Amino acid sequence: MMPMDLSQLRPNVGIVLIASTGKVWLGRRAGAPAPANWQFPQGGIDVGEGDFEAALRELREETGVTSVRLVGRTRDWLGYEFPPEHQGSKIGKGWRGQKQIWFALAFEGDDAEIDLHAQGDDIEFDAWRWAELDEALDEVIDFKRDVYRQVIAAFRPLVDQVRDPDR
Repeated sequence: MMPMDLSQLRPNVGIVLIASTGKVWLGRRAGAPAPANWQFPQGGIDVGEGDFEAALRELREETGVTSVRLVGRTRDWLGYEFPPEHQGSKIGKGWRGQKQIWFALAFEGDDAEIDLHAQGDDIEFDAWRWAELDEALDEVIDFKRDVYRQVIAAFRPLVDQVRDPDR
């Protein structure tokens, strides 16, 4: 398998938010058809913004969450290309897909902090739930699945560490 050319992929961050129970946050994409419409928070990196700053901003904008602690991150970019039938604003801006740095963040607040309308009525997610890490792979849209496989493998020990800090 040839390595993916990351030069035409939009710089992006992804966040795995981990509760003290070891469950992870999944959001249902507003307006996306079921069944593969649940995912982790993610979003673009603004010009001049660091990747961790972008992750905290995207998490706050999409979920209202600010009470977090950094547990880990991917070292390298993980990327995916949009399929031909994917019609979105990113393709219109010339991006073939997205390259992502992923962050594992321990959630240190309580569920009342989660507010899908934190930025008003223009929402990314219309529902959310705590789930087992592996559930994300079955719930996400097909073209993101390989990246999710890599993120789940990389972050599984971190999820276990948050669940059982004495490990």
